[in-house]
Amino acid sequence: MPFPKKRKVKKTKKQKSSALDEEIPKKATMEADALKQHLVLQRDMAKQAMADREGLRQRLTKLETDLEEAQKDKKDIYEEMIRQYQQLQRQTDIRIQRLEAEKQNLQEQLAACQKNLQRSEGDRAKISDEKDKVVAEMQQKAERMETEYERILHDTLDQLLSKLQTTKLGWETEATLLHIKCKNTLKEFGLNPLEI
Repeated sequence: MPFPKKRKVKKTKKQKSSALDEEIPKKATMEADALKQHLVLQRDMAKQAMADREGLRQRLTKLETDLEEAQKDKKDIYEEMIRQYQQLQRQTDIRIQRLEAEKQNLQEQLAACQKNLQRSEGDRAKISDEKDKVVAEMQQKAERMETEYERILHDTLDQLLSKLQTTKLGWETEATLLHIKCKNTLKEFGLNPLEI
């Protein structure tokens, strides 16, 4: 179903102008109010911006102060680190010099000890050679003495054996004579020696 058509009302010039006259001040008033509100808003924003600007300026000043202090602290720390590094370097150099001197001293002592050791080893080898020589001489002497004692012992035993033989013969002869004498004595008494 189609919409009903509106009827156009024709306005007269007078009605148009009076409506226009009423509309203009209303419109101007509204524009003025809007401009006032916009101006108030802009003024509030400007005040807020000024307050923010001042806060940012103070914050920037504080940050610059903090930065200067941090740079000063950094510089102080850097100088302190350089001072400590130089002190450590000096201590290290002194320690290196002391260790070099100690190393030199120990090398000299080592060289002296090695000379003493070589001398001692030479003396020990010489003493060992002399000892071996003396031992060899004593062994030869002992072997000669052993041979000599063995020869003397054999000679003495031979002589003793010979004397024993001679003495045995003398005893046997004497015993035989004594035996014959005893036998003759028993016979003189009339006894038979074989029966006794």
